[in-house]
Amino acid sequence: MLGVALLGYAFMGKAHSRALRALPELDPPLSPELVSICGRDRDALQAVAARYEWADAVADWHEQVADERVELHVNGAPNALHAAPTIAAARAGKHVLCEKPLGLDAAEAHEMWKAAEQAGVVHACGFNYRFVPAIRRARELLEAGAVGDVVHFRSRYLQSWGWDADTGVWRFDRGQAGTGAIGDLGAHIVDLARYLVGEIESVSATVRAFVPGHEVDDAFAAAIELEGGAIGTLEASRLARGRVNQNTFEINGSAGSIAYDLERFDELLVSDGGAYRAERVTGDWWPPGHGLGWGDTFTLEHARLFAAVAGKAAVAPHGATFEDGYRAAEVCDAIVRSSQSGKRERIDYR
Repeated sequence: MLGVALLGYAFMGKAHSRALRALPELDPPLSPELVSICGRDRDALQAVAARYEWADAVADWHEQVADERVELHVNGAPNALHAAPTIAAARAGKHVLCEKPLGLDAAEAHEMWKAAEQAGVVHACGFNYRFVPAIRRARELLEAGAVGDVVHFRSRYLQSWGWDADTGVWRFDRGQAGTGAIGDLGAHIVDLARYLVGEIESVSATVRAFVPGHEVDDAFAAAIELEGGAIGTLEASRLARGRVNQNTFEINGSAGSIAYDLERFDELLVSDGGAYRAERVTGDWWPPGHGLGWGDTFTLEHARLFAAVAGKAAVAPHGATFEDGYRAAEVCDAIVRSSQSGKRERIDYR
């Protein structure tokens, strides 16, 4: 058994709670013991704790850090609460999984990565899209040279809920969120670019807030240069009417192309130079042809982390570590700088 504590009970709290409950179906080398869940709204916290059968519901994350039963701390809190609890948990010898964006900025993310490394604990950043079977298949094809030399990478992550959302929620508060669409959506596609085609070397970006009352960005668009000479574009918006959760990318190479859209979860488009053909990728959890869904990516993420804690696998390269979270943060910071300076910004990784 591995004792788990979870900070956060809302969207990410429910996603991780559900994933941990489902994890034993994958026969991991360690099974989760749901020790405690933490949050500020007592009634909402108690409801989630009861639904997912957490043993304790606590109001202060310091209790989780001090609890000897806890061996893994999962942080699904708002962005401003990522650093302090996670660093404290790591220094207390607990393995850590923290949601993205890892920190409010690259400096904070770097501090978190170094703290986890110095503590010698297993660490993972919550880039769950690495665990979509079709995206894993895309990486396998790229590694096998199926598209030849990559020349273009383009990705966009579009949602529409920002128009009508309550401006008082934490995601629009600069102090709690750091950024808006950049950290919320952009961090995911930055990580997918790094996972699939390599490091981003420079960006030229425009960042905008359109809705009154939003302290953070609603949308951004960026042109990027990648190691090896490929070029690309990144775009994210929470104001794209008609788009519910479109996370899509396309990779073009000298011998072929790959394209993917999360809203067609198990379908990968592959070209060997001619027209795209659809390849259905359903993973190996259930028998072939029995598809997975968005929530299952969190279970697969935890399976990788638990195997790493047990010494059966490493989090990287298919899972994201705190180093990956930090490197994505450097790109996100560069997007902000470029929009402010009006110039192309190079990314210098520490």
